[in-house]
Amino acid sequence: MKWEELTREQQSEVERQLEWIRRGVVEIVPEEELKHKIARSVVSGKPLKVKLGLDPSAPDIHVGHTVVLQKLRQFQQLGHQVQLIIGDFTGRIGDPTGKSETRKQLTEEDVKRNAETYKQQIYKILDPKQTEVYYNSEWLSPLTFADVVELSAKLTVARMLERDDFSKRYAAGQPIHIHEFFYPLMQGYDSVALESDIELGGTDQKFNLLMGRTLQKEYGKETQIAIMLPLLEGLDGVNKMSKSLGNYIGIDEQPNEIYGKAMSIPDELMVKYYELATDISNEELQQLREGLASGAVHPRDAKMRLAGTFVRMYHGEAAAQEAERHFVTVFQQRALPDEIEEIALPASELDGGKIRIVKLLVALGLQSSNSEARRSVQQGAVRINEQRIDDPNAELTPQDGDIVQVGKRKFAKVKLG
Repeated sequence: MKWEELTREQQSEVERQLEWIRRGVVEIVPEEELKHKIARSVVSGKPLKVKLGLDPSAPDIHVGHTVVLQKLRQFQQLGHQVQLIIGDFTGRIGDPTGKSETRKQLTEEDVKRNAETYKQQIYKILDPKQTEVYYNSEWLSPLTFADVVELSAKLTVARMLERDDFSKRYAAGQPIHIHEFFYPLMQGYDSVALESDIELGGTDQKFNLLMGRTLQKEYGKETQIAIMLPLLEGLDGVNKMSKSLGNYIGIDEQPNEIYGKAMSIPDELMVKYYELATDISNEELQQLREGLASGAVHPRDAKMRLAGTFVRMYHGEAAAQEAERHFVTVFQQRALPDEIEEIALPASELDGGKIRIVKLLVALGLQSSNSEARRSVQQGAVRINEQRIDDPNAELTPQDGDIVQVGKRKFAKVKLG
């Protein structure tokens, strides 16, 4: 289909969709083919099939994960269909991308449990009616060994070693197991099985996404478009957002926690967070960018709006308003929140009516371990009735109604049991 054969209205719609799709994207391979696919979709009314594969090894979704999910939602708003693939088969191997050693294989039970958690969370972003969920064991499990030989014959070892992580491990003399080579082959075969038009992923997934194009061509299918999105830095402003690094915002966290964490995002990353991880319009985004550049918008106000946007997206407007009120009350006015959860402290935790501060924090559920509690005390983050506790060995005599605080967001009211 030639561009000049489209009506002016159709051309305008294609350009509108391209503008949305380009938002925050690092690379589109190849963009001219994407334009052709969109034009064909606009003329025919047939939605494009947009694929995302999920490795169900880490089921807790944080804001960094939502970058590709937000792009999928934009495709849905443009009228296209999402193909969400739960890698229950590939997940047993684990994506070797960025890994310096072979990953531990997940059991079938691990994969199924994690996949269910994923599905509960993704619909906070995606429209279920425009989302088709697949498990790639549907087409990978039935393959015979002859099928696998045919599939593996389509790629050379040299091509596999073009992957940065494989080449580094090979050069360093570190082992690469044969089954790891099958991960990109299986992910690419997913695109063959579903005849995907587009596949999304982070920049670290480029090799895997292009494998889908390669295999589709080998199997006589129309080739997909690969769209790469940037990796989002975490709250430290340096490293990729990661739960293991503690620099993350989980979408299932409590509203006050999400809001408070968002307020710690470095100023220089605010626009990137808005662009990649929120649902504000392109027009709003441009106004914000210009306002921050000119000084018309104060960074603190922009950050409060960002924090409120995250809470609204995952907990609703009422929760966003309450989280903002809580933040203003506690942090800007330096006051205790109006409502603090009352936590029972069993008598069995006390020794002669006393308890060490470290043990108290764990007993109230404010810290997960004694070592974590000790660090918080040493860092000056612990207060009892607004008085800071500096000694991790301090013994206290708790009373009903004592307010225990850790950091800026964790509070508990003692209820002696």
